[in-house]
Amino acid sequence: MRTDTGTAPLIRPAGRHALLVELPDAERTAAFHAELLRRRAAGTLAPVAEIVPGATTVLLDGVAEPKALARELSAWDIPRTPPSDGTVITLPVVYDGPDLSEVAELWGVPEDEVAARHSSYTYRVAFCGFAPGFAYLTGLPAPLHVPRRATPRTRVPAGAVALAGPNSAVYPRATPGGWQIIGTFPDPGRLWDPTSDQAALLTPGTQVRFSPLESRATTAKAAPAEAAPTTPDGGAA
Repeated sequence: MRTDTGTAPLIRPAGRHALLVELPDAERTAAFHAELLRRRAAGTLAPVAEIVPGATTVLLDGVAEPKALARELSAWDIPRTPPSDGTVITLPVVYDGPDLSEVAELWGVPEDEVAARHSSYTYRVAFCGFAPGFAYLTGLPAPLHVPRRATPRTRVPAGAVALAGPNSAVYPRATPGGWQIIGTFPDPGRLWDPTSDQAALLTPGTQVRFSPLESRATTAKAAPAEAAPTTPDGGAA
């Protein structure tokens, strides 16, 4: 397997029926994960029970013939950018977070421009973890990456829209956390519903956009989360 830079990912056995693929960075991990999903949907991928993306790894579990699949993967050419297909989930956000001013300073913009900047990109769920329903979203350009808070909060409220490093996320439940909070998604119960056929609203590969709300008073009039077909270019930065 080669990426467009010619960098060869590492393919390691993980037990008797799994492979762990290590990639150079998050962007190429997303591209590889998207290629796996595309080939599985097309019926051209060898049977795999689970495809689990991480920050810079993808675990393929439940593989009948790991050595044969490893040889197949070694021959792939992976484009750098994942294809923009599938649906886009739109999440309404009130940009009222306690770290707005700090993020604005880090970005070098007025505080009231943070919402416009953050909501102008289409994000992609790279992987999930930390807590049920917590999705790590990529798509924010490098100049807008911000550090975690020096001192984590002992309680971040459910629905907090936050930033850390290259990722954005929405907290599905109240937990401790060290990300910079810039807003609130008013309906966090939609992010993780174990009674639903698909418990997690945001799964790896899903595209996400944020839609600014003027205030929480407008929440009742807004759809909690709207899925729509993606545009051809996905609107990504």
